[in-house]
Amino acid sequence: MKWSRKPGEPIYQRRHMVALLVAVCLPIVLVQLYKVYIGPIGFFAQLTVAIVVSVFAGIGLYLLYNSSARNEP
Repeated sequence: MKWSRKPGEPIYQRRHMVALLVAVCLPIVLVQLYKVYIGPIGFFAQLTVAIVVSVFAGIGLYLLYNSSARNEP
């Protein structure tokens, strides 16, 4: 039996899943790299960086999904 999508279900490609993984991990990795290479950072600064990076990553994901995850009738 071949796997098939239901009508109207979007097409998700491998690059969508990689981009989602990067968007989830990027805020954490950036803060940790800052702490290792530059120095300690306050909690609210960490929170601010995480929120800002998450917002931009979310916008990037939206643009990626919007252009290539097309619904088929």
